[in-house]
Amino acid sequence: MDDSSQPALIIAAHPDDEVIGLGSRLPHMKSSALVVHSTDGAPVRDAFVAGFPGKGAYAAARRQELAAALALAGISPQQCRYLSFGDQEISFHLEDLAERILKILREIKPAVVYTHPYEGGHPDHDATAFAVHSAVKMFAGNGASRPRIYEFTSYHSGPSGMETSEFLPYPGSSICSKVLDEQERLLKARMFDCFVTQRHMLQQFPLLIEKTRPGPPYDFSQAPHAGKLYYESFDWGVDGPRWRELAREAGQALGIKD
Repeated sequence: MDDSSQPALIIAAHPDDEVIGLGSRLPHMKSSALVVHSTDGAPVRDAFVAGFPGKGAYAAARRQELAAALALAGISPQQCRYLSFGDQEISFHLEDLAERILKILREIKPAVVYTHPYEGGHPDHDATAFAVHSAVKMFAGNGASRPRIYEFTSYHSGPSGMETSEFLPYPGSSICSKVLDEQERLLKARMFDCFVTQRHMLQQFPLLIEKTRPGPPYDFSQAPHAGKLYYESFDWGVDGPRWRELAREAGQALGIKD
């Protein structure tokens, strides 16, 4: 689909997630896109490992990296907003996150919202997906129709560890696959190079293809797949059962029935 003429809202958990999932598409959305990040992308432990004196300096560096990457796609810093919840902490602020996203929806009334799938790869990805789906369900704005949710790929647990650039299967879902041409691959590689602090992570994402799909009607009270979730192998603040409990509690507080 061509989104170049439609107001588009991109909501990602961390600075670089939108480049991973939508890098080749970003130049086509430069005139209409608003990019929102739900976290600061700066876990305290990672800050020290990366050689920064603290969380604030690490978060600032990640914003600078993002600005440089998005500039290559023609997206300005004025088209970015940071909700600045702590990285690995937003699972405990689901209600607040959904309400803040709802406020943005009512402000700009986008035609489409791009965000993460619910796949158990990272709790921040799942929290962002929950908040977007919840906000869209609550959205009502002076005759404006609800925006359509589209997903970009992130990562999740696969047979050999982390699986990237693929969606977990969902019955009835229709996937749009875009094979990048040489110019698009070179641009995306240059964008990746801007994220110096994330180089080790971005090496695991191929540049050949990008996939999107309409957001499925998830039940966030159920596990995204059987077995161990990818993030349960790490100390990222929460496990699957606790995350789903938090999602149920937030859904009830927000008045979401389905």
